[in-house]
Amino acid sequence: MTYTATDTYSYTISDIETVVRRFTADLVMIAQSSGAITEEEALDYAHDVEVLAKKGYLKMVDLTLFSGSTEVQAVQYIVNTSDGDLEMSRPGGVLWPRVESPYFRIILRHTDAYDATAKAKMESSLKCKWVPTNANTSHCSLTPSGGRTYSSNGWGMQRKDFIS
Repeated sequence: MTYTATDTYSYTISDIETVVRRFTADLVMIAQSSGAITEEEALDYAHDVEVLAKKGYLKMVDLTLFSGSTEVQAVQYIVNTSDGDLEMSRPGGVLWPRVESPYFRIILRHTDAYDATAKAKMESSLKCKWVPTNANTSHCSLTPSGGRTYSSNGWGMQRKDFIS
């Protein structure tokens, strides 16, 4: 005997906004606690994340704090549009340390839909200047340390934390 089941998840722009508010709260906490970027810079990054997410172009966001060239802490937010099982957690748990010679890196990974045409159309909507990178985001020098999930209906971000 064979059985088939189909689950359909739908989400709205409002769902994306709800989840990105949680991401933004995390990013502002990281900025305030680490001092590696200003709150204004954090809000500009969050703006771009939201704009790209609303167009379906966002796949992953990677945030990393360095002391000089040494990774100190990192967090990844992986976009999830197909799993209705993510729960809505409260933002937090991202009070990062102040380090000597701080450097903050944010990397966005895009969906395949973010082609040259989409990029050209989106450029004027973004607040930050984004450049291509081949930086390693495996955080192999750090230890995975749990995370949280932010979800509204069928759209979510799964947060993975990494500590030294």
